[in-house]
Amino acid sequence: MRPALAVGLVFAGCCSNVIFLELLARKHPGCGNIVTFAQFLFIAVEGFLFEADLGRKPPAIPIRYYAIMVTMFFTVSVVNNYALNLNIAMPLHMIFRSGSLIANMILGIIILKKRYSIFKYTSIALVSVGIFICTFMSAKQVTSQSSLSENDGFQAFVWWLLGIGALTFALLMSARMGIFQETLYKQFGKHSKEALFYNHALPLPGFIFLASDIYDHAVLFNKSELYEIPGIGVTLPIMWFYLLMNIITQYVCIRGVFILTTECASLTVTLVVTLRKFVSLIFSILYFQNPFTLWHWLGTLFVFIGTLMYTEVWNNLGTTKSEPQKDNKKN
Repeated sequence: MRPALAVGLVFAGCCSNVIFLELLARKHPGCGNIVTFAQFLFIAVEGFLFEADLGRKPPAIPIRYYAIMVTMFFTVSVVNNYALNLNIAMPLHMIFRSGSLIANMILGIIILKKRYSIFKYTSIALVSVGIFICTFMSAKQVTSQSSLSENDGFQAFVWWLLGIGALTFALLMSARMGIFQETLYKQFGKHSKEALFYNHALPLPGFIFLASDIYDHAVLFNKSELYEIPGIGVTLPIMWFYLLMNIITQYVCIRGVFILTTECASLTVTLVVTLRKFVSLIFSILYFQNPFTLWHWLGTLFVFIGTLMYTEVWNNLGTTKSEPQKDNKKN
């Protein structure tokens, strides 16, 4: 029952989270900082109450290691959300972030001196080609859709290039954080709930440097049209409602993934998360009518086939099917 519940939480939480993020970004493209701050604050407060036991429970992993991890996590979160302000469409944002396998492999080879099979290199090549196709076609759309002067069109393209640079940096930084996390867990054991709390609580002072931008968007949110929450009758500006729902769905998504990792094999987790990304992408394209050509679909197909190849889904499914048959023969 718990795995089924976890899968439901992941799909309901993560998919709806993307929807509310896009609703926020479409109205105010530069709202990434206030969204990140609200998410961090909510998870930090929840963790302080239930995981840290109001600060009475000492951390299993020394704070100095969390400080390093937090610096990377904070940077990745802020840069990823800010990229939406740089002419990056939500579908491209999701596809690009699916390239984490490439970054993990590259840094794994460089830092951990890992070696992989030809099958895995092929899968990474597919993901790389898929992301390149989607990125290239999006670049053409940025230039062709600009009905303004040539200077404005060139400026839009430059901002888009900066957005791609920001996503690439965040991708590599996220992979480096994953490797650092892996080495910490080997040394101190897995403490995912504790890590979740400290990764969100320790960066909060860093938002002081973004305070003016957060305040400006809070004022803009206050000026948005009023919305009455169904069933409750409470009225509030619609942008605050979108933000509240984004925070709640993000928490549901994170909790779902946490339950999934404790109840299921890593293969199952990867499959569920990959399928969830694909569903979110399709919904974003259909509901928000984001421009998505046949080339984009081809690139997306490459990304997801490459991801499934990397996790060796078919081999693992074959072995799991054969195991019961072997058991029956023994009986």
